[in-house]
Amino acid sequence: MRLSYDRHNKYHRFARACLITTASLAALLWLWWLASVLIQKQLHFNSPPLATPQAAFAALFDLIQNGDPIEHRSLWSWLWASLQKFLKGFLLALLIALPLGLLMGSFKLARDFFTPWVEVLRPIAPIAWAPIFVIIFQATNGSILVVFVGIFFPLLTNIVFGVQKIEPILIDAAKTLGASDWQIFAKVLVPSTIPYLMNGIKVGLGIGWMCIVAAELYNTTLSGIGYFVKFMIDHSSYDYAFAGIILIAILGLLTTGVAEYVSRLVSRRMGMDV
Repeated sequence: MRLSYDRHNKYHRFARACLITTASLAALLWLWWLASVLIQKQLHFNSPPLATPQAAFAALFDLIQNGDPIEHRSLWSWLWASLQKFLKGFLLALLIALPLGLLMGSFKLARDFFTPWVEVLRPIAPIAWAPIFVIIFQATNGSILVVFVGIFFPLLTNIVFGVQKIEPILIDAAKTLGASDWQIFAKVLVPSTIPYLMNGIKVGLGIGWMCIVAAELYNTTLSGIGYFVKFMIDHSSYDYAFAGIILIAILGLLTTGVAEYVSRLVSRRMGMDV
């Protein structure tokens, strides 16, 4: 009886969440349509810069089927350029933030030394680096570095916090059982930090998508979904520009959604709540 009630409750919550989400998205689309119509009437645009939802989604379906209307490139070629840079920036951030975070979290001297660097650089918006990095390192490498900066600090701060949250009794118990420093590091420190690392990844991925789009606005080559949006605006193809914006939103939701799922799964497996 109790199991049946819990199952009914679960389905009820799921249905309620779906209903609220549907209503919320419908309201958002209506506000988008209303804003587009008002702007067109007030400013007398023949082709309004704020495309209507109907025009944007029609352009999106055409983009998927036939590619862009100007360069006649496939949608995948635009997306793949961004995905490569995004992935490289993420991996670079992970490779540097993970060991540095473990070091800062484990040793006070390292934390005291590197904390001023973090506190000085972290408040600087990653997109502020975009024009500088693109000029110095060219479009591709510059975009990768902007993504790196955006993802690096959420990763680092979460890893440091995770190490510091480890109960000292766990380390003392491992020492009592004769574990070496390396075994404590590999079997206590690193596993206990993983849920916090996943939380940092979840936050960093969302920031990373904002960074890649902002960096690609400064590109001088026809590559990336961010540059696609700028390119379409430059040619007054606002409906296709908004199709690109919709794709950016979908990609951001997919990556952060997957990270959220993996983060919850890892936290449950390890009996932790972060």
